[in-house]
Amino acid sequence: MNNYDVSVSGSHRRACFLFGWVLCAVFLFQEPTAWSARVEVYYSPEDAPLDRVIGLYERAQRYIFVSVYGLTSPRAVEALVAAKKRGLDVRFITDQERIKEGKQRIALHTLRLAGIPVLVNQHDGLMHLKQVIIDDEVNTSGSMNHTTSGNRYNDERMDIITDRTITVKAREKFLSMWSDRARYRAWNDD
Repeated sequence: MNNYDVSVSGSHRRACFLFGWVLCAVFLFQEPTAWSARVEVYYSPEDAPLDRVIGLYERAQRYIFVSVYGLTSPRAVEALVAAKKRGLDVRFITDQERIKEGKQRIALHTLRLAGIPVLVNQHDGLMHLKQVIIDDEVNTSGSMNHTTSGNRYNDERMDIITDRTITVKAREKFLSMWSDRARYRAWNDD
């Protein structure tokens, strides 16, 4: 039978106690980087999320990159055109199936006339994102397209995320799609 002396001196016990408190303090008071994003959640029709997005367009300073499946809201189109006229870099990506719809074609034609480049997918899948990226600071995501129905009638969700790290990642994805000529092509009223 082994006998081990498990007695701990008072100074050793105090050192362990102090170390434990320091370790707890490090974890308790550490800046939670993974939780620093601010997320606002809006539902339609009650919250009118597209109105919030149009407000973001009006406050944008450098760029607005939009990738949405549907764009038929005249107010959204007007806000994007106004941003372009203020000198912002405005770009738009949508799905090839949606360009066959009359209201979408009119919206895209208006963007093009304002000098806003439009890309459509040419791959077999859908370009089904509903995402806006603004100034490396804010991005939106959710189920809502830029349509009047999506804002007023449908059950939709839109999250407005204010976080530089997340927004930069969204921008990088948008720009990789923008430069991928195998999967996306310029829309020319075809």
